[in-house]
Amino acid sequence: MGTIMTSDKLQSIYSELAETPVPDLAGVTLADIVQLQETSSGLQALLRLGVYNPALCANLEQCLADIVSRQGAEVTTTWVVDVPGSSRATATASLASVKNIVAVASGKGGVGKSTTSVNLALALAADGAKVGLLDADIYGPSQPHMLGVGDQRPQMHAANVMTPIDTQGIKLLSMGNLVTEKTPMVWRGPMASGALQQLLNNTHWGELDYLVVDMPPGTGDIQLTLSQSVPLAGAVVVTTPQDIALLDAKKGIEMFTKVDVPVLGVVENMSTHTCSNCGHTEAIFGEHGGDQLATEYGVGLLGRLPLAMSIRSQTDSGRPPVAAEPESAVAAEYFSIARKVALSLWQLAANASNAGPMISITDD
Repeated sequence: MGTIMTSDKLQSIYSELAETPVPDLAGVTLADIVQLQETSSGLQALLRLGVYNPALCANLEQCLADIVSRQGAEVTTTWVVDVPGSSRATATASLASVKNIVAVASGKGGVGKSTTSVNLALALAADGAKVGLLDADIYGPSQPHMLGVGDQRPQMHAANVMTPIDTQGIKLLSMGNLVTEKTPMVWRGPMASGALQQLLNNTHWGELDYLVVDMPPGTGDIQLTLSQSVPLAGAVVVTTPQDIALLDAKKGIEMFTKVDVPVLGVVENMSTHTCSNCGHTEAIFGEHGGDQLATEYGVGLLGRLPLAMSIRSQTDSGRPPVAAEPESAVAAEYFSIARKVALSLWQLAANASNAGPMISITDD
C-alpha cells in the first residue's frame, strides 16, 4: 500500500508543480504537463512532453520525485511524448501528417550546412522522433552520398507520388536519388523551383514529427519559393566565424524575417581546430562570430562544431558522426543542437496556443 495523500498534501504538490518551470521553456511549468492520480499502490504521474529529450525527461522526473517526497510520498512516473505541430497552415495533402518543417540554411556555400542538416535529422531521430530529410539543393545534392544511399532510387507510392528512402532511421529524398552523381542540373531558377515543389509535394512522407530541409546556399529563387510556399515552422542558420560568411548569414536571417519564418538559432561550424600532433587549439576562422550574429538578431547560438577530420571522414563514408560515433564529443554537440531546436519548436507551439486573438488596426 502506498502513502494515503490528504487533500492538503495534494494541493501542496500541485502548488509546487505550478511554481516549477520546465527548463528552457518560458511560461510552461510542471503543472502544465503533469497529471497525477492516486491509486491503491500509491501516487502515479503521467507526464506529457512536447519533445524527445532523455536528459530533460530525467531532470523533470527527479524534480517531480523531490516535490512529492517533501509530502512524505513516492511517485511512479509514466512518460508520453506528443510533439506539437506548427501553428502554420499545411500546404498540401502530402504534408498533412508532417508536424514541423525546419529549414537549415546558410547565406553561402562551404560552411557545413548539409553536414549540419544530416546530423540534426539523425540526432532528432535517435532521440525517438519520426524524421524526414529533404535535400533541397537541386544543383548540388549531397545527402544521398552523406547517408550512403547514392545508388538507391525511390519507389513509387502511387501515380506521380514517390516514397522516400528509409536510411539510418530517417526518410530521405533528394534530386541525387533521381539522377547519377555525374549528371549536372542545367536548369534556370523557375525550373529548379518547380523541381523542388515536386520533391516536396509529390512525396508520401507519412507521419513525421520533423521534416528537415537542407536548403541550397544563398537567397535566390529556390529559397524564396520554399520560404513562401511551404509552412516552415522555423529555420536554423549555419555559418562559420569568418567575417565573409557572417555577412552572408545575415542575409539569410533577413530573408526569413521578411517572409515571417522564425529563426530558431545559429550554428557555428569550424569554430576551432585542434592539431592532431601537438594538441594546440586555434580559431583559424576567427572567434565569437556566431555569438555576435546571434546577439545582433536576438536569437540563440545553438552550438559550435570544430574543424575536425572525423566530421569530414565519417560523413564522406556515409555514416555521419551522430550515426558513426554517437558517444563522441562531436555527436554530443549535434544532439545538444537538435534538442535545442526541438525545444524552440515546442516553445513556439506553446506560445501560439496561449496567444489571444490578433487585432489589426489600419487607417482606411
